[in-house]
Amino acid sequence: MADHPVDEKLPALKMATTGLQHVAAMYAGVVAPPLIVGAAIGLSASDLTFLTGACLFTAGLATFLQTLGIWKIGARLPFVNGVTFAGVAPMTAIVASTADPSDALPIIFGAVIVAGLLGFLAAGVFCKAIRFFPPVVTGTVITLIGISLLPVAFGWAQGPDPAAHDYGSATNLGLAGVTLLIVLLLRRFTTGFVKQIAVLLGLVAGTLLAIPFGATDFGPVADAAVVGFPTPFHFGAPQFQLAAIISMCVVMVVSMTESTADMLALGEIVDRPADERTIAAGLRADTLGSALSPLFNGFMCSAFAQNIGLVAMTKIRSRYVVAAGGGFLVLMGLCPMAASLIAVVPRPVLGGAGVVLFGSVAASGIQTLVRAGLDKDNNVLIVAVSLAVGIVPITAPEFYHAFPVTARIVLDSGISTGCVAAVLLNLVFNHLGRGGRDAQDVTHPMEAGEELTGAPARP
Repeated sequence: MADHPVDEKLPALKMATTGLQHVAAMYAGVVAPPLIVGAAIGLSASDLTFLTGACLFTAGLATFLQTLGIWKIGARLPFVNGVTFAGVAPMTAIVASTADPSDALPIIFGAVIVAGLLGFLAAGVFCKAIRFFPPVVTGTVITLIGISLLPVAFGWAQGPDPAAHDYGSATNLGLAGVTLLIVLLLRRFTTGFVKQIAVLLGLVAGTLLAIPFGATDFGPVADAAVVGFPTPFHFGAPQFQLAAIISMCVVMVVSMTESTADMLALGEIVDRPADERTIAAGLRADTLGSALSPLFNGFMCSAFAQNIGLVAMTKIRSRYVVAAGGGFLVLMGLCPMAASLIAVVPRPVLGGAGVVLFGSVAASGIQTLVRAGLDKDNNVLIVAVSLAVGIVPITAPEFYHAFPVTARIVLDSGISTGCVAAVLLNLVFNHLGRGGRDAQDVTHPMEAGEELTGAPARP
C-alpha cells in the first residue's frame, strides 16, 4: 500500500527547495523574539547575533522532534517549530523587573526549562481537549489563525521599522504588491514543481526587484561569521525565580492551546486528522523542545501557524520536507552567514508572500466551517461570537489594557480566546440541556457532550 502523502519522501532537490520555502515563511517570526528581548536587555551586536542564531538552531532541533519524532514524542506531521511570540511580553517584563540585566536571560532560561518540563508531563492530560473540538470549533479556530496572522503580513508589507521615514511608503507597498502578483501569476500559469515553489520564487524575484530601490541590504552577509556554535549556557547558568516561572507556565498553557488548534488544523489540511495520541505526541515535542532550548540559549518553542498556509497552498504534505527545513535552521544556527542570506529578503517582500500564506489558512478554516453545518442556528451563533471574541485583540489591541499582565498573555491572543469561546459555546448550545438532547441540531456530537448529559456514548 502506498505511503500517505505525509510520509512521502520527495526527490532531494524538491525536498531542499520546498524545505527552504518553509524556512523563508517562518524566518521573521523566529528572529523577532530574540531581537526584541535582546534589545530590551541591551545586548551587544555580537551577543544579539549569537542569541538569534541560537534560536534558529533550537527551532531546527524542535522541528526534528515534531516531524521525525522519537518514541511517543512528535506529531509526525509537517510542522515547523520555532520561538513562540506569546512569550515576548512576559520575557520583556522579566527583563524590566531584573536589577542586573546580565541576570535576565539566565532567569528567563530557568523559567522556560521548568515550564517545558511541566508541560511535557501534562501533555497526556492536555490532549484530552480534542474531544471538545468538533468541526464547528476547529473551523472557527483555523479561520482565526489565518485572520490573526494577516496583520503580521500587513506589518511586514509596510517595512521593518515603524519609526522609519519610509514605513508604509508607496515603494514598500509596491514591492509587497508586486511580490504578491508574482506568486499569483506563478500559481495560475505554471504547473508541477514550479507551481509548488511559487512562494520561494516570488521571494527571490521580489528581493531582486528591491535592489534598485535600496530595500535589499546585503550588509548582514558581509558582517556574518562563517561558523558559529551556540555554546551551552553562553549567557550563564539558568536561574530559577518563582514569579518568572509562573509567568512562563502561563505562556506554556497558551502555547499548548494554540498548538492543539494548529495540529487539528493541519490534520484537516493533510487529510490525517489529529487524534488524542497525535496531539499528545505533538505537545510532548513542543514542550521537550522548549525545555531543551535554553541549554543552547534558545527560548520557548511552539508550532508555527504560518507554515500551515504554505502546506495548504502548495499541497505538499510530506513531513520530510519540513524536516529538511529543520535541517536548514540547524545549519543557519551553526553558520551565521547562511542565516543572514534569508535576512536579506526585504520585509515588504515577505509581506506580499504572507498575504497568500496566511489567507490560505483562513480559507481552509472556512472550508471546515462549511462542512460543519452552518444551516444550524446554534452553530451560526457559536461561530459568530467566537470569531468576534478572537478578533478583538486584532481590531482593538488595547481592549484589555486595564487587565493584569499575566491575564493579557491569554487575552491578547485572539487564537486562544476565540478557541476557549468556541469550546464553551459549543458545550452550552450543543451539549447541555436541550441542546445536548436534540441530536438533529448537533452537527458533530462529541462523546464528551453525551457524557455530560448522561446519555449513552454513540458507537
